[in-house]
Amino acid sequence: MKRAGVLFLAGLPVVATAVYFVLPSTAADAPAVPTSVGAQSSRDDAKERAEQDHEQQRDEDDETVASLPPGLAAPAKRELAHRLVASAEHSTTDWRSTYGIIEDRDDDCGYTAGIIGFCTGTHDLLTLVEHYTEKNPGNGLARYLPALRKVDGTDSHEGLDPGFTEAWKAEAEVPEFRAAQEEERDSVYFDPAVRLAKLDGLGTLGQFVYYDAMVFHGTGTDENGFYALRERVLEQAKTPAAGGAETDYLDAFLDARREAMLTRYPDRDTSRVDTAQRRFLQAGNLDLDTPLTWEMYGDSYTLS
Repeated sequence: MKRAGVLFLAGLPVVATAVYFVLPSTAADAPAVPTSVGAQSSRDDAKERAEQDHEQQRDEDDETVASLPPGLAAPAKRELAHRLVASAEHSTTDWRSTYGIIEDRDDDCGYTAGIIGFCTGTHDLLTLVEHYTEKNPGNGLARYLPALRKVDGTDSHEGLDPGFTEAWKAEAEVPEFRAAQEEERDSVYFDPAVRLAKLDGLGTLGQFVYYDAMVFHGTGTDENGFYALRERVLEQAKTPAAGGAETDYLDAFLDARREAMLTRYPDRDTSRVDTAQRRFLQAGNLDLDTPLTWEMYGDSYTLS
């Protein structure tokens, strides 16, 4: 199976059908099995085989990832990645100072908040608060869950104003909520990005390119999400795992990403691609080694 054109999902749809059972009195006069029963059996068999194939592929992928160098998952590189993203999301490299940030950036995403820019309009902020509330039911954000569910997918503040922004800032002082933000960031964005990049044969820079793209474009399967972007790139260039050159693939990915950013936000600054990731790629810094110097929205940063 060609990995490049396939996105393995965690679950498979279940189709419910009516099944009629006939209990024959003898083998000789047993009626034929109704077509609906045979069709259902075939569907069940196909579903089971697909689940087994998926499980086997996942196990093989786990072994592949485990055999590779840590790359961006190494502690120092992970810290570097979070600092780079913070410069794009919050104009600072001190990502630990951003737990309590919350603002509406007039980008149709509602409120943007926290260390990775969770948004009320893009589902990830809702998921964060839901998961946090499951473990900490008496928290200061729990009462806003009905409103968060209502505005999810929109830029509306209905039910959130006044009060939500102050509640977020107050909760950001709670160690458990800070830990929840980090856990959600890692499980939704960082870990999946690094895993997929490694399976695509990408080094540390490529793993960061995927991570930042997931943060900005989201992890949905819609036409504007990360996975659709990657599929478009695969029509033009091969991943290193498929025999392509890493620099060529990353160059094509950044081209496609810049185009997608400008399609969605024609007036948006594309510094995170043009004067950061592209600069690292042009320098041949595929291992994302320090010192790093880049520009973001006109500001210069250096990490050594």
